[in-house]
Amino acid sequence: MPLRIGDILVELGVLTEHMREEILDEQRVVGKPFGELAERMFGIDPTVVEDAWARQYEQIAGVYSFTNGEPDDDAVACVTPRQAWQFKLLPVRFEHGELMIVTTRQNLPRALRFAATQMPEVCFFVTCSAEELAEALQGVFPMPGFGVQTIELPGPRLARKAG
Repeated sequence: MPLRIGDILVELGVLTEHMREEILDEQRVVGKPFGELAERMFGIDPTVVEDAWARQYEQIAGVYSFTNGEPDDDAVACVTPRQAWQFKLLPVRFEHGELMIVTTRQNLPRALRFAATQMPEVCFFVTCSAEELAEALQGVFPMPGFGVQTIELPGPRLARKAG
């Protein structure tokens, strides 16, 4: 069973167990998402909440390996090279009428927003390492000077410490 966002935030050291319980108590009353309440009640940085959500998502969806084969041409044609590099994603194949897109855990929230607003296909995401994604993108959409440093983002700010 995947960890809940509150458990992940405790594991990251941005919430204490007591803070998590306070949020859960409030959530039972107001029915708002846990992450939204963590931001409001304890000033948790939204990027930290997004990272916790992406970690949870990755536990559910799994991690992709490009050793499973080359991306299908039909899938790759769903994005332009600029979109693939800008949003750090690579469509790899259709499964049961849905487009599988690979990104990194760090880039998942941004890639998801792009797909939800700009792509007509029903999409689902899996994650891989920044190195694997950069190598795959260079294989499909070669861009001189682009590489893993293009894919990696600075990590979420863990400015607020539990305590």
